[in-house]
Amino acid sequence: MFKRLVGFLVYDGLHLAPGTRLAEALNFFIYDTVKILFMLAVIIFLVSLLRSFFPPEKTRAILNRKHKFWGNILAALLGIVTPFCSCSAVPVFIGFVESGVPLGVTFSFLISSPMVNEVALVMLWGMFGWRIAALYIGSGLLVAIAGGIVIGKLHLENEVESYVYQIKFGGLVATREKELTWVDRYQYALNYMKDILRRVWLYVVIGIAIGGFIHGYAPEDLLVRYAGPSNLLAVPIAVAIGVPLYANAAGTIPIVQALMEKGMAMGTVLAFMMSVTALSLPEMIILRKVLKPKLIAIFTGIVAVAIMMVGYLFNAII
Repeated sequence: MFKRLVGFLVYDGLHLAPGTRLAEALNFFIYDTVKILFMLAVIIFLVSLLRSFFPPEKTRAILNRKHKFWGNILAALLGIVTPFCSCSAVPVFIGFVESGVPLGVTFSFLISSPMVNEVALVMLWGMFGWRIAALYIGSGLLVAIAGGIVIGKLHLENEVESYVYQIKFGGLVATREKELTWVDRYQYALNYMKDILRRVWLYVVIGIAIGGFIHGYAPEDLLVRYAGPSNLLAVPIAVAIGVPLYANAAGTIPIVQALMEKGMAMGTVLAFMMSVTALSLPEMIILRKVLKPKLIAIFTGIVAVAIMMVGYLFNAII
């Protein structure tokens, strides 16, 4: 319904011809800006409301396991069942950091949540069979777990912006004498949502504007032209092209199908898909409000290298 309304505004209201670069870029920008800001508001509110039932100590106890790597595995698995895009996963990431969850564990979630999507899994299964779908989910989990472990080993907590650690639970810690009322929980969730949106909304708009420009003006055959099956550097080129783009995992499936039909190797296509969903430029812009540039660069580098390794591995075995 809303998509049709945006289309009417762009094509009929502004008299722009469908299919033109300006029209497609503007349509993408308006639709995704409203959609992402709305999703952010809803997700932040719901996550905050849920967190009122799980004090920081309980969250920390679940993910901060003494068993080696167990927290990273749990966080990566949690990412699969949370249908967030890379941008909307950031508020959950902030909540984990605030609750004292180890930084490496939070990054396992941040990588897994946008990269491994249950809708994309079903679509891949239907289009390409269960083997490709299994490879997709297995490689996504592997990248998320390994990336989180490496970042955790580097001890980069001082590269998180200080305000993230200073956000408090608003004093809403239930005591034995008095449990929180629903009014308390709603008020906390509303205030938390407003605070986070106030900090990140401009970065969301800037990021989507960049994505809209690329969506409308980048040539359709750009990836095939420079990352074809005969190029040994096809995987890193696909990753480099995919990072500036913005889409969720399900949204990349039609692109994946088109690229495979044009003869692109499965590993290269998978690397492109993962880079688009896990390392989008809008996500990096939003993360800048949470993380310092050094940590963003390390996060991007580790995940990009892991994705390229997966791409080359799949090209070798498929």
